[in-house]
This record gives sequence, C-alpha cells and structure tokens, in this order.
Amino acid sequence: MLLIFIGGVIGLLVGGFPGLIVGVGVGYLARWILRRALRRGLAKVQSQFLDSTFAVMGALCKADGAVSRDEIKAAEALFERLHLSPEQRESAKEAFERGKAPDFALDAEVRKLARLCRGRGPMLQTFLQLQLTAIAANGDVDPAEHEMLVRVARGLGLSENDVARLESLLRASTSGSSGKEQLDDAYAALGVSPSASDAQVKRAYRRLMSENHPDKLASKGLPETMREVAEEKTREIAAAYERIKVARQLA
Repeated sequence: MLLIFIGGVIGLLVGGFPGLIVGVGVGYLARWILRRALRRGLAKVQSQFLDSTFAVMGALCKADGAVSRDEIKAAEALFERLHLSPEQRESAKEAFERGKAPDFALDAEVRKLARLCRGRGPMLQTFLQLQLTAIAANGDVDPAEHEMLVRVARGLGLSENDVARLESLLRASTSGSSGKEQLDDAYAALGVSPSASDAQVKRAYRRLMSENHPDKLASKGLPETMREVAEEKTREIAAAYERIKVARQLA
C-alpha cells in the first residue's frame, strides 16, 4: 500500500491528475514485483533449509563411525512429522545419503545455509534442534556427534552455549533425569542461572517464546512442514518455565 501511495504522490506532483493515475499504476506494479520476489526468496530459503537439514543430519549420524538403526528411524519419523510429500521424501533421502558420503563438504553446506538464513537466528536454532533429535535417538549423544554439532553451530554463527541450551531443553522434557537434574536443565534451557531473580526468569521465558513463535519463524522462511517442530519447541520452553515456577512456588 505504501508503494502505491508513494507512486501516486510522485505522479501527482509531476504530472497532475494524469500523473496520479500513472503513479498509482506504477506503485501497484512495484508492489506486485516486490511481493513476488519475496515469495520466491522464501521458497528458496525453505527448499535449501529442508535439503540442508537432511544432508547435515546424515553427516552427524555418521560422525561416530556408523549410522544406527535408531538414527535411521528418527530421520524417517521426521518424514511423517514434517508431512513431506512423496517428492520431498525422495529429496530428503537423497540429501541424507549425500551427507553420509565420505566426501561430503559439511562446512560448505553449513556456510550455504548460513548465508541464506542470515538474520534468522531462531530458525537456525530449529535446524540444530532437528539435528539433535536425530543423533539423540538412541538415548545419548556420542562425543564425536556433539563435537560435530558444535562445529555446525559455529558455522551457522551460533555458539556452543546454544547447543548446550538445546541439549538441556531436550533433557528437561524427558523423564529419565531426576527432579533436581531436570530443574537444572530447565534453567539452562531458558539461559538463566538458578540464582536469577523471578523477573529475570520471566523475561528470559517471554523472550524465547517470542523468538520461537511459529508464525514469526514462518514469516522468516521456516517451511510450513516444520511448523509442528516449532510448536513443540514452544511447548518445551513453556514446560521448562512451568517446572521453575513450581519449584519457586510462583503464581
């Protein structure tokens, strides 16, 4: 609407009423071209995101020397969870196999995704979350897999702390840990220490919920197929916050 208004004003100033008509038309055309370019840009981001997700996943699952059956099942489960079409499933399988290959250029793949997703930090965290889900499928994360995951995170412009928070979020949402361990993981997942004030905990929770809102991530290029993953992460963040609230007896 702004482009149409600007076009109309410029046209009116330059050519009077006829110029206004022409200016409105030019503004409308400019808006259409811009929207089309944005849609194409998002489609490119979404396609690359899916391809890189499974290629890097193949490399990570192979990092400890062999891809376990549990890891294969976790990758296949993602096909269902992401509601991939038959064509997308075939592309995902090919990408996974490409990532397993000895000559797979992991760093180049990560750099390509990082360039395309620049300024989309929470979206890249979702990417890491999917990788972690796959390599933790057999119950734990091998040191070699963890080291490679940190390498991927750094290539994306994230840090080892980002990986640690995601690992804490995963542990906090499982029932295998003790109450004390889950509470510690809940604090780590929110990025605050147990000594943080109630206000600091609440701010951290609200910030994470805002950054990871599925609609916000979708507007930045997260494929619609991954909306369920984004929704699950917000539920896990909320569960971590709820655990802290109960421990602190907050209203």
